[in-house]
Amino acid sequence: MTTAPPTDGRRTAAARRRREREAEILAATRRLFDERGVREAQIEDIAKAVGINRAIVYRHFLGKEELFALTLVGYLEELRDALTEADAADCTPQRRLAAIVEAFAAYGLAHPAFVDCAQTLMRRPGPELLEEVSEGALFRLGRGISSCLAVLSGVVEAGAEGGEFAVDDPVVLANFLYASGLGALQLARVGLLVAESAPGVPTLGSITSEQVTDHLVRSALALVAPR
Repeated sequence: MTTAPPTDGRRTAAARRRREREAEILAATRRLFDERGVREAQIEDIAKAVGINRAIVYRHFLGKEELFALTLVGYLEELRDALTEADAADCTPQRRLAAIVEAFAAYGLAHPAFVDCAQTLMRRPGPELLEEVSEGALFRLGRGISSCLAVLSGVVEAGAEGGEFAVDDPVVLANFLYASGLGALQLARVGLLVAESAPGVPTLGSITSEQVTDHLVRSALALVAPR
């Protein structure tokens, strides 16, 4: 009769400490994002907030992009919960879609660092991101995004099956709404519109968060409306 080798307690303890340190670094990054914004959060500041030097940060993460990607995962998990809570299965597909879009806008307006972080990563070409973010981190990021998009595409699919929506590909539409929604939320933060008061003469106007949210809802409903 053979028995399994004893568990290496030291190795288990080391793995636990590593997970705890990674969680501390991610929590510190999130706090700095929320307090200062993504652009002002530097690796040195993150390390100082945890009480370590920057070299230790790079022992746990490949670089700044991976750290940002995994911090974004935390925002995405919160966003998924907000979208799920907003979805009311007993309402019409139109009302469900409007409620989800409104919840997306509300979360982005309340968490501007989420918008910045998401846009920062989206601006990176795919091949570059693959080189700078580990496979495990990319999987977690993809899972975070897809879990949010699944709430949206699920409502679109339900509306299409009932004949109330006309959509060729709910997944493509969900991705489009996510990406365009991030841009619209940036416009809400800036709060400015550019127009021509006369040919060649630019002028500035203003736009409110409420107007941006209303436009996002109207745009989403227009994209799924039967032709």
